[in-house]
Amino acid sequence: MNLPCATLLFRVPCALALVMGLAGGPASAQRAPFMLSSPDLAMGTFDNKFVLNGFGCKGANVSPALEWQNVPPGTKSLALQVFDPDAPTGAGFWHWTVYNLPPTLTSLPQGAGNAAAKLPAPAYGGATDYLDTGATGGNGNYGGPCPPEADKPHRYIFTLYALAVDDLAKAGGIPKTGSPSLYSFVLNKGLGALLLDKASFTATYGR
Repeated sequence: MNLPCATLLFRVPCALALVMGLAGGPASAQRAPFMLSSPDLAMGTFDNKFVLNGFGCKGANVSPALEWQNVPPGTKSLALQVFDPDAPTGAGFWHWTVYNLPPTLTSLPQGAGNAAAKLPAPAYGGATDYLDTGATGGNGNYGGPCPPEADKPHRYIFTLYALAVDDLAKAGGIPKTGSPSLYSFVLNKGLGALLLDKASFTATYGR
């Protein structure tokens, strides 16, 4: 017999203790999930406004607006990467990268990725696979989708990382001009526990 619960007097406290024990107590209550979305890509596809203007595509190449919520406690910076895993390169294709976004930021307006001056300090646009092509108006800027004609629609994965470091390049021991794959390795593996969380969504585009 469980002696503390043997009398009516102890049954209620004991049951409460059991429930709290199973749940881990008030201190272990789960926080709301870290979430990323775009009002411009709410239907899951890209309008022509956000498609590349170059390489046979005739979009306006405007970066879509992004919104996020529930940034984890302890976050010191945020990092954004946009990747097409379906590009016929053998290694995918990187379309947009932004590092050292302020931890208090909760959104990027439409067009924020089209010029360095539009990003909030100390954030900076990193390398993409449009490097030195001129298609984005300058290195470090957003480059919209432009998959080969007749391909099935490609997936474009937007991922936002919450980090417990304020300078990603310094923390990872990599140059600011490092490739997006190098940054991705640091983000997903190199930082270890300093990666607090990440949020993502996928939009598609084909022509």
